[in-house]
Amino acid sequence: MLRRGLAEQETAAQRRSKEQAPGLRPAASLVVAAGPSPSWFSGFGGAGLAEMLLLLGAGAALFCLLDAWYLLRLALALLRAQWLQPRVHDVLQEQSWPGLVLPSDLDWLLHMNNARYLREADLARIAHLARCGLLAALRAQGAGSVLAASCARHRRPLHLFERFAVRTRLLGWDARAFYLEQRFVSARDGFVCAVLLCRLHVLGGRPGRVVQHLCRREVDSPQLPEELLLWISYNEASSQKLRAESGLGINAKDQ
Repeated sequence: MLRRGLAEQETAAQRRSKEQAPGLRPAASLVVAAGPSPSWFSGFGGAGLAEMLLLLGAGAALFCLLDAWYLLRLALALLRAQWLQPRVHDVLQEQSWPGLVLPSDLDWLLHMNNARYLREADLARIAHLARCGLLAALRAQGAGSVLAASCARHRRPLHLFERFAVRTRLLGWDARAFYLEQRFVSARDGFVCAVLLCRLHVLGGRPGRVVQHLCRREVDSPQLPEELLLWISYNEASSQKLRAESGLGINAKDQ
C-alpha cells in the first residue's frame, strides 16, 4: 500500500509539471534545434574563405610584381583630364596639376625624394596632353610619343604634407619631338622648387603635322628658349659621342 501511494504521488506530480509548462520540449529536441550553423557562416568558412584568400593573394602579387599604384593613378589622371576637366583649346596654355607630399614620398632626409618628382611629372604631363588635345591628335595620326630625354633641377625640397602644383607648358617643337617645361611650385609661398625639361619624341609621325591636325591649319613652333637650345645641343653632343663609342655612324638615329 505504501509503494502504491508513492507511485500515485509521483504520477500526480508529473501531471502537474506538464500542465504548468506545456511549451517545454525534451532536452534532446533542444539540442537538435540548436545544432545547425547559419548557411552564410558555413559558406564563409569553406569556399568563401578560400576565395577571399585567393583575392588577397592576387592583390598582393599585383602590387609586388607591378607598380600597380602608379598605373592606377595614371589611368585616373587620364580619365579625370578627359571627362571631368574642361577642354583647353590653346596648346601653348599652361596647365596645373595638384600634388601633396605623402609619407611614402619621403627619403631618409624626410623630404620628397627625386624619383617622386619624375612620377608626378608623368601624371601632370599625360593630363596636359589629354586636355589640350595633343594625345587625341597623335592617335588620329596613327602616331605615338615617348619620353626621350628629361632634365631636372632642384631648388628647394618639398616636405611632408606640403601641397604643390606641377605647372606644365609646351615650349615648342622641331622635326622630331615636342619640348615641355614642368615646374613644381609650392602652394605655401609660390616658390619654384624644381624645374624639368622634357623631350617627347614622336613615333610614326611629325610634331608639326600633329599640331596641324589639331588646329586645322599649319602652325609654326614658337621660338625655343635659350636654355632649351643649349640642352638640345648637349643631347646631340652626347648622342654623337655614344654613337662613336658603339661604332655607329654619326648620322644614325638613336634607337
